[in-house]
This record gives sequence, C-alpha cells and structure tokens, in this order.
Amino acid sequence: MKSKKLKKQSFMQSVVLLMFSQVLVKILGLVYKLYLTNREGFGDKGNAIYSSGFQIYALFLTISSVGIPGALAKIVSEHVAIKDYKGAHRIFKIAFVTFGLISFLCSVILFLGANYIANNFLQIPEAELTLVALSPSIFLVAVSCVIKGYFNGMENLKITANAQTLEQFFKTVLSVILVEFIAMISGTDTVIMAAGANLATTLATFLCFFYLYKYYKIMKKEIAYQIKNTVNYKPTRIRKTIKQILSVSIPMSMGAIIGTINKNVDSMTIVRGLKKFLSEEQAKIEYGILCGKVDTLVTLPMSFNIAFSTALVPTISSAKAIGDMKTCEKRISFSMLTTILIGLPCMILMVIYAKPILKLLFPNATSGSFIYQISALSIIFIVLEQTISGALHGLGKMLVPAIALGIGSIIKIILNCYLVPINPNTFVLGGTAGAAFSTVICHIISAFIQFKYLKKQINLKLNINKFIIKPCISVALMGIISNITYKALMIQIGEKIALILALILALIIYLISIIFLKVFSKEEIYMIPFGKKIYNYILVNKKS
Repeated sequence: MKSKKLKKQSFMQSVVLLMFSQVLVKILGLVYKLYLTNREGFGDKGNAIYSSGFQIYALFLTISSVGIPGALAKIVSEHVAIKDYKGAHRIFKIAFVTFGLISFLCSVILFLGANYIANNFLQIPEAELTLVALSPSIFLVAVSCVIKGYFNGMENLKITANAQTLEQFFKTVLSVILVEFIAMISGTDTVIMAAGANLATTLATFLCFFYLYKYYKIMKKEIAYQIKNTVNYKPTRIRKTIKQILSVSIPMSMGAIIGTINKNVDSMTIVRGLKKFLSEEQAKIEYGILCGKVDTLVTLPMSFNIAFSTALVPTISSAKAIGDMKTCEKRISFSMLTTILIGLPCMILMVIYAKPILKLLFPNATSGSFIYQISALSIIFIVLEQTISGALHGLGKMLVPAIALGIGSIIKIILNCYLVPINPNTFVLGGTAGAAFSTVICHIISAFIQFKYLKKQINLKLNINKFIIKPCISVALMGIISNITYKALMIQIGEKIALILALILALIIYLISIIFLKVFSKEEIYMIPFGKKIYNYILVNKKS
C-alpha cells in the first residue's frame, strides 16, 4: 500500500478543521440527547441515571487519559520543531504502553466498584448498570488519546477531527438502535435504557480506536522515513521519558480532573440537597433537567471554541521552543478576541430565548427555563477559560488552570451545600438554580485568575474598545432587534417558526455589526482561511 504523506496544517487551518469537527460532534450529540429526553420512558429521570453514571466515568477517564493529547502534542511538537522525529516517536510508544496500563487498571476498578459507587457516592442505585457498561471505554479512550496526541504534535490535527466526528456519529446511531431495542424487549425500562445508551458509548470508542490504529498503520512508512532523517536525537532512559511525559500530562490533566470533579459535585450534592424538600423521584428529575438538557445546550458554544485551545498548545509550544514569542502573542490575542465573539452572542441568545428553545427542542420535557438562563451566564467565562488554558499549557504553565479552577470549585462546593437544600419558593436561587448559579461563580473566578496570570507571562495588547465595547454593541443590537422581531412574528406565524427566524436574523445582524464596527484588523482577517479574498471582497463592496 502506498504511504500517505504526513501533512501539517497552519494554525487557522487546524482551528477551522477542529471547529467544523466539534460542531458536527455537538450537533450529533444534541440529536441523541433530544431523542433520549423526548423518548417515552426515558425523559429527565433517564437523563439523571445516564448522566450521574457518565460523570463518574468521566472522572476515571480524566485521571487516566484526558491530559494525554495535550501533553503529547506539547512534547512531540517541541521535538519536531528541532527535527527530532525519532525522539518524538519514541515518546509516543512509551506513552502508549504507560497509559494503556493505567487506563486498564481504571477500567477494572470502575467495573468492580460500580455497585458501591452507585449506592454510596451517587445515591442513585440505578446508575450501577451504566457504570458497568462504560468501564471498558476508559482503556479504549486512553490509547486513542495517545495516537491523537502524537499526530496533534506533528501538527496534523485532521486525524483528531475525523476520529471525534466518527466516534460521535457511531455513538448517536448506536444509542438510538440500542435504546429502541431495549425498549421493545423490556417495556421501556428506564434503568436498562440508560445503561444501553452508555453501552453505545463503549462501542463507539472501540470503533474510534480501530480507525485511529488503522490510520497509524497506513502512516508508518512516512513516519519511518522521518525517523531515518532525524537530527538532534538524544536517547534517554525509559524511566526518564515516562517521568517527562507524566510531568507534563499530570499538570495538564489536573484542570480536566478538577473540571470533572466540579461536575461530580452536582451529581453528589443536588439529589441529596433536593431531598430535603422534594421526593427522591422529583429530586432525580430536577437533577436530570440540569445535567441532561441544560448542560447539553450550555456546552454547545464550547464546540466552536475548543478548537482554539487544542490548536494553541502545539503552536505556542513549537514557537516558544525556537524563541518566537511574537507568534505566541499574536495567536493568543487573536484566539481570545474570537473566543469573546463566539461566547457573547451565544450567552445573550440563550438567556433571551431560554423558554422557547426548550419548547422547540424538548416538546415532551419543557421545564427548566430559569435554570437554563442562569447556567447560560457561565458561557463567556467557560470559553475564555478554554482559550487561556490552552495558551498557558503551550507556555508550559500547566498547573495554573488547574489551581484557578480548583479555587473556583471550592467556592462552588460551599455554595452548592448552602443553596441547593433551600426551597426555591423561599429563595429564588435555591434548589437546582442554586447549583447553576454556583457554577457561574466558579467559572468567573477561574477565568479571572487565569487571565491575570497570562498577562504576567506575555505582553498581551488587549484594547478595551476592540475586545469589550465593540462586541457588546454588536450583541446589544443583535438581541434588541431579534427580540422585537420574534415578538412581532410570534403573533403572526407561531412561536417555533418565529424563534428560528429570529435566531437567523440575530446571526446576520451580529455578523454585519462586527464587519461594520471593524472588530478585526486587516492582519487578523488575513489569518482566517481565504481571509485575503474576504478582505478584498469587503473592500470592493465598500468602494462600490
């Protein structure tokens, strides 16, 4: 078989590729979440069982693998920058074995401890089957992450984009097939349906790993050619290499681990707290609203933005390795501006249209609009955290994002313990709304700490007019005009069609405002793929 050539992508090519992939992933994820929530016998209760088990699985997964892609991308890109391809590949092989063993142990622990975790930690006994179904995924995801991290470090992010899209596609399709099959034979047993939906995740991760392994085998000839032509190779002991990998992956994982613990704070405190004034059944439904519908929608904007945090790590690491701090500053500044322009409109639109969005997407489970509005306030801070975290990881400051989020999480735990047990009839931010509010505070604190530290590391020139005033004017115009239009159309053509048209109009107004206010400079437009053509087209239209 003829070997393919390893292709590097530019920074913005990588961003666009990952962004497109993440959007597809989130759309597919939303499809199966819509299906599950609206499926008779599943609903908010099924979401509670599904999500509680999934959050514990995510914690084990984070411990064993989440830091791998970023850590390997950073280390490999540093070796590639000085043409040490042999050293880069050796790190990959050692990482594959190391994390394969760690993740296998985590899979076994989750499988054997499923009963204890479900009954004692979650206080949702029905989650036991979901934990058992998910346990093999930990190993499969970890070894897949090693392969992704290696190719990310080679600045070939296409493989990661393809893999995550395929995984989500299989997860969506298999979830529907398995849940429908289980519903037919079990008479819509919610517990078994939730386990089936999580079993689909395990099957999808296996297919993803198979795809990545086959790709690696195809690329082996090209990798061998690079290794043959390597320079600056310095052999090191296996123990020293493992220590090097762990010294990067553990700090990078810490942020993700704390983020997952953050989610588990909700799974361990909300049902407990709500049972003080609600029945156990109703408490699970309330938790299902937050972790099922609301979290799914609030995390959608992250799919547009996560591309920047992923692409920033190898780009900044390689630039820093050769002393090119100018490139670091430009990439970070541009990424932060784009992050703000992505996060702000998503936050405002979700706050304004929370109730009609839930009615449109979840016609069989429409409750939770106030919780959704509060949660949506965290969007801008979460996406900023993503980008700043990627920048800090690239600069070698891996522990800073973890410490910042850790401080935010401590505040969240305190607020959860105080607010969740309060009946919302007594205090508006009591109950599940209190958990949503504590999440917002957590991310505000974390984003602020990370930003202050980043400013100390590099010379960031963030103009207030460009980064705050102009984006705020754009979203204000978007929100006011689209909301007036929505209210006028709702009387004439109905709520659902009026919402869709209002959202389309909002997007158009927002894009026009950004162009009219000249938020992007000529140099920044040129950074975008086909940017030169876009700039020349705008210029021609202005002159005419």
